[in-house]
Amino acid sequence: MPEVIINGPEGRLECRYSPSANPSAPTALVLHPEPDKNGTMNNRVTFNTFNLFKERGYSVMRFNFRGVGRSQGIYDMGEGELADAATAMDWLQAQHPTSSISWIAGFSFGAWIGMQLMMRRPEITGFVSLSPPASTHDFAFLAPCPASGIIIQGTENEQVPHTKVEALVEKISKQKGIEIEIGLIDGANHFFSTHLDEAMLCLSSYLERTRDGLSMPNADQTEDKQSTS
Repeated sequence: MPEVIINGPEGRLECRYSPSANPSAPTALVLHPEPDKNGTMNNRVTFNTFNLFKERGYSVMRFNFRGVGRSQGIYDMGEGELADAATAMDWLQAQHPTSSISWIAGFSFGAWIGMQLMMRRPEITGFVSLSPPASTHDFAFLAPCPASGIIIQGTENEQVPHTKVEALVEKISKQKGIEIEIGLIDGANHFFSTHLDEAMLCLSSYLERTRDGLSMPNADQTEDKQSTS
């Protein structure tokens, strides 16, 4: 998978990019966990999510937020990292202008950033949130959620009880035609330390059932929105 350096809001962003052989294949951007707690794009959950999308034939990208690895800048508590993610998505979509299916995926802090980006980018047709930090970060911006997707959560998550995630889904599942699933991984902690295979199997099954987003309720809506813009 080639290393890519792109120009971000605060300088270079270090990325890993795997293009599909099919230029019209779905795209996916994968976001890593807390930069201020040693989170990087090589985090095992982020890395495995990236590989899963790659194996399914997506054009997929992951990158280091500002101040992480070889990416320039300093940690900005979310605002700057959201700008980094928007820049990375711009670059990915520019490489695949004929792709009509766009996914955003993130783990922990990356899930929070990814869902904010989804609110700003109507072309995003599906999302994956692994261990979203619903106990420590505000998700009130999802009112309602604009795209269908899945939240994957461990039943033994010591940082975010699954009841918090269930309450979040109940709150944001108000948009007609939008379906949000919860994939509960029995016994898994916040990091899926001994249950990562089960988490990836849950995600793979979800993508299979939704045909990689082709049959998701908002996909046609997004295409209509783009055709009238």
